[in-house]
Order: sequence, then structure tokens, then C-alpha cells
Amino acid sequence: MRFYMPIDFDFFAMAVVLLGYFVLGIAGFGSALIIVPLLAWNWPLAFVVPLVLLIDVPAAVLHTGLNFRQVIWRELPSLLPSVVLGALVGIGLIQWTDGDGLLLVLGFYVIYIGWQGLKGAVTAIRFKVTSSHPYGFAMGLVETMFGTAGPLVMSWLSKRVSDPFVIRATMPMTIIGLSSIALGTVGVSGGLNDLSLWQNFAFLLPFALAGVWLGHQFSKRISAAVLRPFIYGFLCLSGCVLCARAFRGLFSFIIN
Repeated sequence: MRFYMPIDFDFFAMAVVLLGYFVLGIAGFGSALIIVPLLAWNWPLAFVVPLVLLIDVPAAVLHTGLNFRQVIWRELPSLLPSVVLGALVGIGLIQWTDGDGLLLVLGFYVIYIGWQGLKGAVTAIRFKVTSSHPYGFAMGLVETMFGTAGPLVMSWLSKRVSDPFVIRATMPMTIIGLSSIALGTVGVSGGLNDLSLWQNFAFLLPFALAGVWLGHQFSKRISAAVLRPFIYGFLCLSGCVLCARAFRGLFSFIIN
């Protein structure tokens, strides 16, 4: 059988995916926050987001399996209705906006949550179950438009769970649901019909799984005291990356 290389496949993408999922293996989230902004410098956002969503599902399944005993399974079901609604709204917004304004707001929000976490203020706040719906809506919206709902999941869980290792284990399980719902809405709108999308998925998936495994092995060697500032510090950094990506898009829109 003849072997075909996807047109969009390159070693930069391999390195970015490996790095992104190495971070996910350590922190339980953050792969898309690295991969989406970096790949979007060269590839269209409409191509990058479905690609990351496709890779997220098996990568998050692997992470969940590696941390099965620490996962809090009850956290996802209450979010599902609002997540679906947010995903549907996200598909509608994609049709008429590039989303740079929303991405900028998300970036500032992520920086704020990270900064509060570094100060120890986030985990002191507790939400009631009924308060999960705005979070669920935002998760579905952001995951569908940008594939980067991890910070929202993390900030929501940090208000309900104090153990950083439990948060790390539970986040990928939640991302499985979010990515699957987002993929369903993207697929219905025709966003998964590109053959090169599936070719790149097949080539990049092994690097994603390797990154998750390596990150998981590394996480065994660090304590909760180290993991907590790493997670919240990474939130601040990822928020800055999101803002930079949004400013780039807004600047391009202004000059054009």
C-alpha cells in the first residue's frame, strides 16, 4: 500500500503536539492552549480547532485511564445540557465572526483565574450545583470555537475540589465530553469533511499519546506543592498566549 504524506504535515506540528500533550500529561489540561495558538500562526483556525478536538478525545481517554482511581465522575453530567447549548451557539458564531474579541475576553479571564490561584484565592470559593450552567455554556461555546475550554474546566473544578491531583485527573474526563459534543456540532456543520484533517490526525496522534504518557510519568515525581503553582502559573501564561492570538487577529482585521 502506498504511503501518502498529508500536505499540511510538518515537523513543527509534531513538536508542538508533543509539547502540548506533555503539558496535558502533567497538568491535566493545556494542550490546546499551546497547540491552537501556535498552529494557527500558519494554518487556518477553522482547520486547527477540529484537528485538536479530534486528537483531544483519545489523548484525554489515555490520561483518564492512567489516573482512573482519582477521577470524580459526578462532575460532568450536570453540565451536559448547558454545554450542548453553548456548542450550538458557538457553531452559529463561527458562521459570522472570527471570534477574536471573544478570545481576548477569554484570555483576560484565564489570566485572572491563574493569578487568583497563585494567591490561593480560587479554591476558597464554592459554587452551588445550579451555578454550573453558566460554566457549562461557556465551556461548550469556547470548546467549539477555539478548542481551548481547559482553563474554564480548571477554574470550575478548582472551586469545587481542593486536591490538585484530583483536579488533574478529573479534567481530561470532562474534556472528553466537551470535545465529543463540540466534534458533533462541528461535524453536523461540515467541519470534518476535509481529508487532510483526518490525515494530519492520523500522523499527529502518536505524538500526542506519547506526550501524555511522558507528562504522566513526570507528574509522579512532583508534589502537590509544586503542581499547584505549576497549574495556575501555566494558566497565566496560556491567558497571555490567548490574548496575543486575539490581538494578532484584531490587528490584521484593522489593517485590512
